[in-house]
Amino acid sequence: MEETFPRTTISFYCYFPIQNPKEFRDFLYKNLDVLQVFGRIYIAKEGINAQISVPAEKMEAFRTFLFSIEPLNGLRLNTAVDDDGKSFWVLKIKVRDKIVADGIADADFSMEKKGKYVNAQQMNELLKDPDTIVVDMRNHYEYEVGHFVNALEVPSDTFREQLPMAVDMMKGKENRNIIMYCTGGIRCEKASAYMLYKGFEHVFHLEGGIINYAKQAKEEALESKFIGKNFVFDDRLGERITDDVIARCHQCGKPCDDHTNCKNDGCHLLFIQCKECAAAFDDCCSAECKDTIHLPVERQKQIRKGVDNGQKIFNKSKTRLRPRISPVNR
Repeated sequence: MEETFPRTTISFYCYFPIQNPKEFRDFLYKNLDVLQVFGRIYIAKEGINAQISVPAEKMEAFRTFLFSIEPLNGLRLNTAVDDDGKSFWVLKIKVRDKIVADGIADADFSMEKKGKYVNAQQMNELLKDPDTIVVDMRNHYEYEVGHFVNALEVPSDTFREQLPMAVDMMKGKENRNIIMYCTGGIRCEKASAYMLYKGFEHVFHLEGGIINYAKQAKEEALESKFIGKNFVFDDRLGERITDDVIARCHQCGKPCDDHTNCKNDGCHLLFIQCKECAAAFDDCCSAECKDTIHLPVERQKQIRKGVDNGQKIFNKSKTRLRPRISPVNR
């Protein structure tokens, strides 16, 4: 918060074999820490997935280091669309089984065969074709605040649930043009490979996801077919793509697309809240949570002691009146 220099929020991913993820993780941490990089990076045997904040004055040094890693040389870096640089506050690099939890246990599945990339202009052209099916491979709360025109939502809370659901939804449409998209490209790239593996023939995925699409559309003066806000997994919780507000406050129902987390430390529900409701509920998701945050600190600790809330997301399909009583995991 006290930094006086600007930062740039970027994201990138790459599917490539990593023989020793732990060793690669340590190598990355030592070099990125020197460059004052903050963010969240996942390393697995299948590749890397990163969302980071880099001091503007050290961007070139960062590029030089990153591109010195052979599989990452020349890799596309997605620059945030609506960025104040206050996206991350610490550097965390974790080793995971996969860079995207997909639930795929089939040993024959491979990322070597994946859908065709489409850029912003090609995306807009394909959207004119009535034979094209656009599938949103993000979670319900991401789709709720912004999506491509006529895009199909796969109503689920996790990517691992979405993959088999998307296959079921597309049955009988094996010969149609199917475009998969997501925030930055990592989920839709894997989804496109999975759809091809399941027998679909004409599968595309949006290169660089919504972030890269918005950048290209602006640079090339194209009409944005994505409307609303793009949800992002950092402290910004969203970046505006168009002025359209397509979601509603989860408390009063007025047009609003601002995500927030409940102020109650024993809740932290992710939900949409307008300014008026934020004032009325003291930034909480319910009257119960509002009452709780005004209790003595020790009493609050007693209430949440031993309770594992996980990451709670408001899901309007599961609960409408009191979102905090029916949390679902991200």
